[in-house]
Amino acid sequence: MTGEEKFKVDLEGYLIIKNVLTDDEVAEMNAFIDKGGMQGPPSLWGEPFKRLIDHPKILPYLIELLGPNVRLDHDYPIFMNSGDGRGGLHGGEDGGRPGGPEGDHWYKYRDGVMRNGLCVMTYNLADASEGAGGFACIPGSHKSNFLREIPPDVRNFERPVHYVVQPALGAGDVLFFTEALVHGTMQWKAEHQRRSLLYKYSPGHSAWSGNYYDISKYGNLTEQQKRMLLPPSIGKRPRVVDTN
Repeated sequence: MTGEEKFKVDLEGYLIIKNVLTDDEVAEMNAFIDKGGMQGPPSLWGEPFKRLIDHPKILPYLIELLGPNVRLDHDYPIFMNSGDGRGGLHGGEDGGRPGGPEGDHWYKYRDGVMRNGLCVMTYNLADASEGAGGFACIPGSHKSNFLREIPPDVRNFERPVHYVVQPALGAGDVLFFTEALVHGTMQWKAEHQRRSLLYKYSPGHSAWSGNYYDISKYGNLTEQQKRMLLPPSIGKRPRVVDTN
């Protein structure tokens, strides 16, 4: 990560990583989706999607932001057609509402090092221009002490306010955000379908999902990918990147 990228993540709680996927990669994955018949999480849809587990352009960010033992916790797609809604603002270190805390939603900084609980790498297979809808967030809310004071009409996107933003994204871009950030999904307004693949990561010692990956379903995996799909643990856990 560049120094500016670290500054932006610490400041805002999210980061747009431009042009991670090539046009050919985007086209290949969209062609697969167009055929239909997707079964299970995207990481099981075949080689192009399996490569996203530890995409070489994304892995350095994961190591920097979640540590050397980062693991893939779960993954799923979000497809939306024009007019579709999804959900209001949620997340934050205490869940942002009564019923918290969300023990895996956290952000910490100490001595030049950032660390996060559950985080998301969203691979965008379609453009989401300004005003199109889709991902929205409150920048900087991953460090706010007053999340429960966010009014219900703001949480439900019923009242526009300047502090809720919907960042513009291009096909091939990856959006990183920490689940400590208050975020949600605005109504999709574009004529084309929203296509986003959410790969969610945790530090090696923790989990959000109770359903761990069964690597026997994945066919050929690299040793690095196998380490990324390990269930949570602490003792003698191997680092994702083999330094031997």
